[in-house]
Amino acid sequence: MNNNRVIFVFLFLCITCISFAQNAHVKGVILDNQKHPVGDVNITSLGNTTQSDSNGFFEIDVPSNKKTSLIFTHVSLKMMSLTVSLKPNEIFVFNPVMSNSEEQMGEVFVSSKNKKRVQGIANIDVATIKKIPGANAGIENILKTLPGVNSNNELSTQYAVRGGNYDENLVYVNEIEVYRPFLIRSGQQEGLSFTNTDLVQNVDFSAGGFQAKFGDKLSSVLDITYRKPTQFGASLEASLLGGSVSVDAVSKNKKWSAVTGVRYRNNSLLVNSQDTQTNYTPTFADIQTNINYDISQKWQISFLGNISENKYLYQPLTRETKFGTIDQPMALSVYYEGKERDKYDTYFGALKTTYKVSPTFTLKLIGSLFHTTEQEHFDILAQYRLGNVGEEDTSQVDFTRGIGSQLSHARNDLDALIANAEVKGFKEWLNDSQLEFGLKYTRESIRDRVVEWEAIDSAGFSINPPLVILPQNNQPYQPYTGPLLPYQDVRATNYNTINRFSGYAQYNKKSEIGSSQIWYNLGARFQSWSVSGAAVEGKNQIVFSPRAQFAIKPDWDMDMVFRLSGGLYYQPPFYRELRDLEGVVNPNVKAQESVHIVLSNDYNFKMWNRPFKWVTELYYKSLSDVNVYSIDNVRIRYVANNNAIAYAQGLDFRLNGEFVPGTESWISFGYLKTEENYEGKGYIARPTDQRLKFAMLFQDYMPNIPSVKLYLNLVYNTGLPGGAPAYSDPYLYQNRLNDYRRVDVGFAKVFVDSSTKVAKANWLKNFKELSVGLEIFNLFNNQNAITNTWVRDVYSKNQYAIPNYMTSRVFNVKLNARL
Repeated sequence: MNNNRVIFVFLFLCITCISFAQNAHVKGVILDNQKHPVGDVNITSLGNTTQSDSNGFFEIDVPSNKKTSLIFTHVSLKMMSLTVSLKPNEIFVFNPVMSNSEEQMGEVFVSSKNKKRVQGIANIDVATIKKIPGANAGIENILKTLPGVNSNNELSTQYAVRGGNYDENLVYVNEIEVYRPFLIRSGQQEGLSFTNTDLVQNVDFSAGGFQAKFGDKLSSVLDITYRKPTQFGASLEASLLGGSVSVDAVSKNKKWSAVTGVRYRNNSLLVNSQDTQTNYTPTFADIQTNINYDISQKWQISFLGNISENKYLYQPLTRETKFGTIDQPMALSVYYEGKERDKYDTYFGALKTTYKVSPTFTLKLIGSLFHTTEQEHFDILAQYRLGNVGEEDTSQVDFTRGIGSQLSHARNDLDALIANAEVKGFKEWLNDSQLEFGLKYTRESIRDRVVEWEAIDSAGFSINPPLVILPQNNQPYQPYTGPLLPYQDVRATNYNTINRFSGYAQYNKKSEIGSSQIWYNLGARFQSWSVSGAAVEGKNQIVFSPRAQFAIKPDWDMDMVFRLSGGLYYQPPFYRELRDLEGVVNPNVKAQESVHIVLSNDYNFKMWNRPFKWVTELYYKSLSDVNVYSIDNVRIRYVANNNAIAYAQGLDFRLNGEFVPGTESWISFGYLKTEENYEGKGYIARPTDQRLKFAMLFQDYMPNIPSVKLYLNLVYNTGLPGGAPAYSDPYLYQNRLNDYRRVDVGFAKVFVDSSTKVAKANWLKNFKELSVGLEIFNLFNNQNAITNTWVRDVYSKNQYAIPNYMTSRVFNVKLNARL
């Protein structure tokens, strides 16, 4: 790390020692029976008092995360009361009508969940995220238990939603879009997700049919908000996989606040449980901060920053994989030479300012900069032996079917700089309607060099590349006189700039039809972009994306909401989608287009006198101008043309509630079918065609010892199309991997939490939370394969698919503490 980086990290840490505190806010306009504004109304809450102005407008702060009563009184009108339960920094708009004839003494319970409910947004409890075990614990670990969200790789934080791929998901932190590295090809290279769970206040997720204010992707939106602390605090997590520390800081004058986290992760425990024995030395570390400053009651500024340094040194030694059938058990033995050295350094900074022009009009200005430098360098020689396993001694190979070697080489380097500037506006009116709009400019500068090749021989004879016409190779029976070429060879150098202009506008309205409540949202987006470079010049392209949502809550005894949402969604190509199989950029790749319709039902009910929710969603996507791709582990390679059409259809169910009193658990089930038609050849399954999905997230505790907790994370996915040779034509041969089955379980002894009473003399009084736990990953030691290695028997000309298994059963010890 050079001197500039050291100074930057030092300043990063120094700034975070101060911060500004906020609770939650209730505001609105008070009206009388004739819908006239009422001034001089006294609003009181826990000793905090304010008055409405001559226009009837009021605003008051209330404590967050608990029920709080507000009392409205006026000299000529009857008293009114309201009870709210809001999250930190949440703004709730309430426009009461005060009566001069009768008091409104009944409790009115208000929660932001109602708004998200009609928008089809799933809110995920942050405390649950931190408790649930997983090989890659965090927000993405929980997402994989939701219906419609699929992943067959526990080492990766990437996920596919309703037939889309990993590149089709939007991720926002504090309304700022965040990015992930470009060159990652396997889960064990990934390191840390951008989102730091220790800093998170709120997590919202939409699996489709989302509003126009969100960006131009086809599949999903993950919207994360970092917290603004109200007092000093600190947390610590340590395990055999790494650790994290976070600090909350608040200045004395309550003008500044900051939350800062440092993380370190080492995947050796998991990687060493695989078939391949390695010298594996990863260093995944980052520092992240969210700083807030309140200039005045109308003007606020915040800064979000992240520095991440991921180093990956991988030296495989040997591999022993058994496969085949009971009648014909086989084994592959591999001996390796060489190593892989990868490095991914990312720097991200964003400045956001919020200004309240008036009580009903807010403007936001956001600027962000993302810089990543990545290298993927390896030279690995694999010498293999394929044979039959002995009948008496299954640990030995008694007959060798084939021997050979494979030499893989790569010198891939990438440098990307992405700058964004955005303005947003929010206007609200007295009739429960709002207007939101925004404009954004993005500039992406990419410098990319791809040099990778692979040479394969079998029994000393070179294997020709599959897609190159050469003289027939009939070794060892006949000598081969043609040229010796690598089995795969990709070489390209790209220097490209992408300029994008985008914008949106949407209108929200709450109303009534008879005695039923309705909500609707109408909006549209546009994006204009062009690609240029040293050797390419693309044409300017523009897309227009209308979207709509409608929800109705009938006046029934049953608490039900019906929703219909959809629109015309576009995904203009990001850099990876512009690069074809040979590494060459096609600047005129068009945006993929999807007509998306979602019909859903949301039912709240009581079972065992405890709250439950049943959500059903039926969806259909019709896609055109599809950019066909293949997936190898987590690496996506595009054809970089738009010569396909596709569709995705499915049904999702989710039941969540208090299966155990005081804890939230859920069960998810999903059915999906997605197919594509490339160049009119007919429909075949897409790489993300995950037909069936079942997942369970369960929390429990011992009745007699409630401080002993159990957390269960179960996922079952049917097999994905995949595992075929990379060069194969899927119209001639398409394979499916075996089903993915995994159960992670965690046990924790909680010494202190929010419900624990600790004596003043006890040393535990310094902790708000303290627990020690044991986690078992892959409890039943299921063998899940992510890809296949194809080995050729030179004599029989047969090729064998040897599964590349993921992690086996692993034990982990974990400590959590919060001051």
